[in-house]
Amino acid sequence: MEDSCRCIIEKIFMASIQIGLVGLPNVGKSTLFNALTRKGVLIANYPFATIDPSVGVVAVPDHRLDALTKMSSSAKRVPAIVEFVDIAGLVKGASEGEGLGNQFLSHIREVDAILEVVRIFEDEDVHHVAGSVDPRYDAEVIDLELIQSDLQSAQKRLERLERDARGGDKDIIAERDVLRKIVPVLEQNKPARTVSLSEEEKKISRTLHLLTMKPVLYALNRKSGALNIDAEAGERWRQLQQYFEDQGAQYVFVDAGVENELADVGDDERADFRRELGVSEDGLDALIRASYRLLDLISFFTTGPTESRAWTIKRGSTAPEAGAAIHTDFRDKFIRAEVVVWDKLLEAGSWGKAREKATLRTEGKEYIVQDGDVIEFLHS
Repeated sequence: MEDSCRCIIEKIFMASIQIGLVGLPNVGKSTLFNALTRKGVLIANYPFATIDPSVGVVAVPDHRLDALTKMSSSAKRVPAIVEFVDIAGLVKGASEGEGLGNQFLSHIREVDAILEVVRIFEDEDVHHVAGSVDPRYDAEVIDLELIQSDLQSAQKRLERLERDARGGDKDIIAERDVLRKIVPVLEQNKPARTVSLSEEEKKISRTLHLLTMKPVLYALNRKSGALNIDAEAGERWRQLQQYFEDQGAQYVFVDAGVENELADVGDDERADFRRELGVSEDGLDALIRASYRLLDLISFFTTGPTESRAWTIKRGSTAPEAGAAIHTDFRDKFIRAEVVVWDKLLEAGSWGKAREKATLRTEGKEYIVQDGDVIEFLHS
């Protein structure tokens, strides 16, 4: 991947969430990325965006937005989005510069979260880089490369801070103390995100830009018609489950090959094809939703005849903070917000009727926006 492959976006609202796809060769990473890209949204909906071919802009599936768009007869429907970044393949030794190691690690540093594709199917026609399919080994190879890269940078930083802390600077001492907690954990081949830190220490840790502080979602790639390790339910599957349990990791199942084939099939026919292929649910939708949740994001909505739109915010955001996703005036000049839960609005049938039924309420600056709120902001 060349330096120019980064997505260049003016973040006019908090919609540009980047998740990096990583994986060993022949695990289905490229197939999965192709499926995601072909499922992508029209870039025309996002002004000032220049999207590189290595970035797939994908809509977060949300039936609530569909219903609000229909209710309001909106001319445009604008979903929340996630950007999936196809990061160059990794090989063992990446942290020492093997293969595209340095490039690979620098691109991971720029994303918000990591989607790690792990192959869990047997197929003699698809060579495995290690000679045999062992998903726990695959996951450990990538994770250990990230840990080793973090350990190298964290140790160097700690050595420097140990010297500088003699001057008594409180900020330097605080950063040193955080690294004193993180480095021993990395030395045990555990990711930095497993270290117990206070809220203040977490703020300091984010300035370190450690790879293993990033949240990780594992995409377990099955293959229709092949031997899948989860279905086999043998030792390899037990070992993988134990690894995830030890890491406190989240994972989703996906059949990248099937999803790629279905990307060009019409909505009406897709369910029938899934049944024929023995794939019961849309794996891409499940993956996209899980990626969105991984970063503790929620959606609130605005709706009207011009457009219905889902806006992305961090869980726990106040009404003014949520308003800033639309325009900074809604934060800086906030007066109040009119709020109704999406299903109550649908039940009422319109904004005016929701006000008549008293399901519409007025909230102030301290209100914590909830997932599924429909909001109108008033500012000075």
